Amino acid sequence: MRLRSRLSVRPSGRPLETRLLLVVAAALVVGWFGMASTLAGRFTMGEALPILSWLLALGGTHVAFVVSGRHLDQVLLPCVGLLGGLSLLMMERMPQGLVQQRIGDRTLGLAESQLLWLLLGLGVLAVAAISIRSVRWLRDYRYTWALVGIVLLVAVFVLGDEVNGARLSIRLGPVSGQPSELLKVILVVFLAAYLADNRLLLARASLRIGPVALPPLPYLLPMLAMWGIAVSLVIVQRDLGAAFLLFGVFLALLYIATRRGSYVVVGVTLALLAGVVLYQTVGHVHGRIDVWLDPWADASGAGYQVVRALFAFARGGVVGTGLGAGLPQVGSAQAIPLMHSDFVFAALGEELGLLGVVAIAGCYMVVAERGLRIAARAPDEFQSLLAAGLTLVVVIQAALIMAANLRLVPLTGVTLPFVSYGGSSVITNGLVVGLLLALSDRQAVRGAPARASRVGRSNIAQGGTSAEEGVPA
Repeated sequence: MRLRSRLSVRPSGRPLETRLLLVVAAALVVGWFGMASTLAGRFTMGEALPILSWLLALGGTHVAFVVSGRHLDQVLLPCVGLLGGLSLLMMERMPQGLVQQRIGDRTLGLAESQLLWLLLGLGVLAVAAISIRSVRWLRDYRYTWALVGIVLLVAVFVLGDEVNGARLSIRLGPVSGQPSELLKVILVVFLAAYLADNRLLLARASLRIGPVALPPLPYLLPMLAMWGIAVSLVIVQRDLGAAFLLFGVFLALLYIATRRGSYVVVGVTLALLAGVVLYQTVGHVHGRIDVWLDPWADASGAGYQVVRALFAFARGGVVGTGLGAGLPQVGSAQAIPLMHSDFVFAALGEELGLLGVVAIAGCYMVVAERGLRIAARAPDEFQSLLAAGLTLVVVIQAALIMAANLRLVPLTGVTLPFVSYGGSSVITNGLVVGLLLALSDRQAVRGAPARASRVGRSNIAQGGTSAEEGVPA
């Protein structure tokens, strides 16, 4: 009888998620209608199968959440639905020849390929959110995951394909992937487990170098070694975006766990020094910095991408040109190079304007708020740090690529989560959000036994939420 009660499933309503998904569906249908009508020159829905397939998949995921009976966050899925729908709108609007994905006897264009990746990412999200009832295995095998990540990166360095001066992906037949995407999750798991076990020792200073207080080196070195190996391999592969992302997550989690601002100061100082050295010694880094500082010096060459992105934002103005009314292509040339991956935010800025890009940035801010709220309500320090780290992975990555498109930081080459084209990125971010959803159900997810105090979790955030908002109080 006890086993039967554990296996029984009691469906649980999700009213807030239902309402938000209806709003998302209405917005995407109106957007698709406007885009198709603009492109055709008459009122039409055009070929609406991609957007309808996405909305049906979102509805099916929502029903699965209801039937599962788990008390998952009710805001994250609508956010993913909106971002994925915007991605489909832009991919359908762009030249389909930008991507040719062959599956069997059929060749998929850009929009069909992105729909496939989005559906796979949503499937990973749903499976992770519903099936993960304990994260103890993540904590117990942290060194195994770290080893797997390093092996994958070494494999990329030895066997990977080089694109635009960076060796990022491994190709298996018609499919290629970027292991550095999976490394984000692996590193967060490792850092969360290590910091949860050694937070008090890391927070206590016992070594001083001038005005800077450091923790005992035996406890700091293993974490620094793991991070240093991963980032060194990424830099060798010239994947600067992943290096910046991993470094940012590392520093943020270290500060969250210890609340020692000196770690951030030392980390940022070391990063600036490393940047100066790399600028002087690595041509790839030198070129990226020069283009960032003055793209107009070679506007038709190395600075062409950045200049065209700035023109796109200028054309968009406040309200945008409208979906389907931008200039993704002039003759046979792309108005915005790599607009389906690195510069999709600029393409959205042209057609949706300032209001649109602020709304997109606001969607990622909502993801940040929900993720940190989940972290603050976690039952133990490992789950708290894990939720915070997973949230930072999505938010920092989005901030990096949006700022790079606006020329606020050098172009790093990371993707805009759930919006840029790319299977590795979409599936990995689906896993990240799926884990966050699983962690949001405090009644089901159990990790290692809680630490003696809840001080670590209070370092992340304060406050609670109601059951209707999706995180049980």
